[in-house]
Parts: sequence; C-alpha cells; structure tokens
Amino acid sequence: MSDLGAGFGYLIKGQRWAFGHGRWFGFGLLPALITLVVYAGALVGLGYGADDFAGWVTPFADDWSSPWRGLLRNTLVVLVFVLGLFLAVITFTAVTLLVGQPFYESLSEEVDRSEGGEVPESGLPLWRELWISARDSVRILLRVAFYGVLLFALGFVPVIGQTVIPALGFCVTGYFLAEELTAVALQRRGTVLKDRLVLLRGRRMMVLGFGVPLALAFVVPLVAVFLMPGAVAGATLLVRDLTAPPPAAPEPAPAPHSLHKG
Repeated sequence: MSDLGAGFGYLIKGQRWAFGHGRWFGFGLLPALITLVVYAGALVGLGYGADDFAGWVTPFADDWSSPWRGLLRNTLVVLVFVLGLFLAVITFTAVTLLVGQPFYESLSEEVDRSEGGEVPESGLPLWRELWISARDSVRILLRVAFYGVLLFALGFVPVIGQTVIPALGFCVTGYFLAEELTAVALQRRGTVLKDRLVLLRGRRMMVLGFGVPLALAFVVPLVAVFLMPGAVAGATLLVRDLTAPPPAAPEPAPAPHSLHKG
C-alpha cells in the first residue's frame, strides 16, 4: 500500500511542479489541445454511429420482441462507447506525446535540472527519437488493444461485466498510461522498451498509484489537457526514483583495539 501512496504522491508533485512553472505549463498544453480537438471529433462521431453499428452487428435480433431487442442493442451501444473511450484515454497520451515529443522532452529535462543531479540526454536526432517513440507506442497500443477486446468480451458477463470489468479496465488503462508517460524520461536515459516494462513491473503498485487516478481524470477531456504537463513532470520524478542507484551500504565500524596491560 505504501507504493500506491507513493505513486499518487508523484502525480501530485508533478502537478505542483507544472503549476509552479507557468511558462512550462503553457508550453506543455499545446500538443494536448491539438490532440483533444481531433479526439473530441472522433468520439462525437462514435456516439452518433454506435446505434447503427449495434443494429448492423445484430441482424438476428430484428424479429425479437420488446424489450429484449432494445436491451441487447442498448447494452452493445454502451459497450462500444466504453471501449472507444477506453482506447481514447490510452491512445490520447501516446498521440499527444508523439505530437509533442520536443515539447515534453524539454519539459522532462527541465524537471531533472530543477531537481539537481544529472540531466540525461539521448543524443539522438529528432527524427530518430520520433521513430522510436512511434514504434514503441504502436507496440504498447497493440497490447492495450488485446486487453481492450478481452475486457469488452467479458463485459457481457452478468454482474461481473458491470462491476469488476470496469475497475480492471481502469487499472489496465492507468498502467499503460504510466508506461507511456515514463517513456519520455526513460528514453532520454537510453532505456529500451523491454527494459522499461521490466522496470515498471518491478514497482507495479507504485505505477498503478500514479496511473489509475490519472486514467480516471483523463475521462474528462479538458481535465486531460490541463493535467498533461504535470503528468509528464510527475512521470519524470517517478523515473528518478525508479532509476536511482541503491544507497551505499554503511561501512562497518572498525574493530576496537585490544588493550594490553604492560
């Protein structure tokens, strides 16, 4: 439980850092605003088209009597929209980070600089960083899509589908949100995707403590925009903890000298 609290603490510290550095806060808003406009249009389109999609995939229910046909299709509409929202929350971060790669890398560097110590730099050209970020994001999103489809199917299970599955969905969303956000600071440290996943699995509860509250907040589109700079800052602070060398073991005390009587 202490790791859960610590993860949430990094989220709060990141927001405080961003709001305390107004120029960097405004700097980090731009990519999120651009992505929000695109995603808002996509979700509105999904909302309008979900009814037609539900009717198209359930032609066998055309002859069903009321209320069973409506119950089936309304449930499917809700699940389709929830799945779309789930994927939007996950991909919003990935797309925003890709669009704002130079912005967020500079912000992450400034967090490291303000905290003191080494400020890692990848040393790679921008096109190479964008390629690595896009490639890794696709790999992560494929994993997310797998979990999304699985949770979508389990959503039809009575009771569990309306209680346990949404909670699991937010845990999965939060975990991969944290992965995407920490990737900015870890990529600057030369950590490849495989090693990043191993590192995060080693502190899973801390990662969930950071990512799940953020996933819940990101359900509200405008909130996601305003929290994004602080989320990158908090993820950088989290990475500093995860990659910090273990404290040196104290040196053993010298053995006391034996006293000899002359």
